[in-house]
Amino acid sequence: MDLALLGGEWQLGALAALGAALCWALATAIYGQVGQRFAPLWLNLFKGGIAIALLTLTLLVSGDAIPPQALRPVALLLISGGIGIGVGDTAFLFALSKLGARRTLLLETLAPPLTACLAWLFLGETLPLRAWLGIVLVLLGVGWVIAERTPDWVRDSAHLKQGLLWGVLSTLCQALGAVLSRTALVQSDLTPLWSTLLRLLGGMGMIILLLALLKTGQTRPTGQILRSPKLWGAIALAALLGTYLGIWLQQTAFKLAPAGIAQTLLATSPLFVLPLAALLKEQISPRAVLGVFIALLGIGLLFSGGTT
Repeated sequence: MDLALLGGEWQLGALAALGAALCWALATAIYGQVGQRFAPLWLNLFKGGIAIALLTLTLLVSGDAIPPQALRPVALLLISGGIGIGVGDTAFLFALSKLGARRTLLLETLAPPLTACLAWLFLGETLPLRAWLGIVLVLLGVGWVIAERTPDWVRDSAHLKQGLLWGVLSTLCQALGAVLSRTALVQSDLTPLWSTLLRLLGGMGMIILLLALLKTGQTRPTGQILRSPKLWGAIALAALLGTYLGIWLQQTAFKLAPAGIAQTLLATSPLFVLPLAALLKEQISPRAVLGVFIALLGIGLLFSGGTT
């Protein structure tokens, strides 16, 4: 399947992917504050529970009934959530603790080309040369921004190998989760709202299993933390932006756009962090500005080179 066969709807999917990246950037800024109070798996559990409640309420209000489905698409989405959200997000958080934000995000830029290759192998999705050039430019721009040396770049070398293993696992899980989602969505009448709920349910199931099996991350939040309205308000806002809206927009992108293009644009979150940093009076380097410019050129190519 190529972009010419998709008409113009893939561009709506691309816009949805950019919207998801923005939501994740906003949520990341919040999680950077509250994440120090919760172990990663517990934070994943709480934000996932809040998002599932919001999705259920949305489905009830909208009256969006689940269409008659074969078992396969539903199973694919549950597995996709278990792999991408449950294992992938957990591996990402462990890599973050070992490598720091910049190195971890640099590894994550491997996910879009891996996703595009898997989509070509298993879904027969092909992209024109201009789209591949756009993907390369976006990844170069994002990589240029996050590879800039900062204080969190330096880490204990003993943690490097562990961090790389966790980072590669996270990247692989992201790519597999994306292709599984895309497969389920294009082969069924499931809406992105329902696929979001199913993926989150799969992810929550995996997180609960990991909490039961892993020693790391099992430290329960204290009663003082759990009774903090301000903290719960921050978690709820981050869950609304990053998990509820972010994954909903992500699934819309996978429904409408080829997996490689969607995953590339979803990887632009670090670019949206820069304006947020500027608003907080943080200094933005010329290198970062150049990286954003390169990535924007790539995004422009993706939007203009969609039909060949």
